[in-house]
Amino acid sequence: MTRIEQTLRTLAPYDAFRWAEDLFEQRDYYAAATVLQHLVDTHPDERDLGSARELLARSYFHSAQSRRAAEAARDLLDRDPGNAYAALLLARSLQRSAGGDAARRDEARGVRRLADAMTAGVDAA
Repeated sequence: MTRIEQTLRTLAPYDAFRWAEDLFEQRDYYAAATVLQHLVDTHPDERDLGSARELLARSYFHSAQSRRAAEAARDLLDRDPGNAYAALLLARSLQRSAGGDAARRDEARGVRRLADAMTAGVDAA
């Protein structure tokens, strides 16, 4: 059992989230993703995990786990279709993981257009 797994057994969900935020701030994105994935897995129906799910997608993205970042961003968008940042994370994750896959690049472009449309006019106010 890893140190993270041992520590997670003793933490309340809120404390686990705060720990993950600290890990993210310290740029330990892989560890933050591990903590957040555990939190999401152990509380799958919790409606108040939007921030944890978003930080999970960001942690995966920053730790170069593009496919997992895309999955986490898709999950977040399924739960909160108006989340423009989740759409942007999905688009960037798809772009990063596309490689030579033209279909994945096309999907990334479509999601990026959606993210751009969701944020259009935000700075105009």
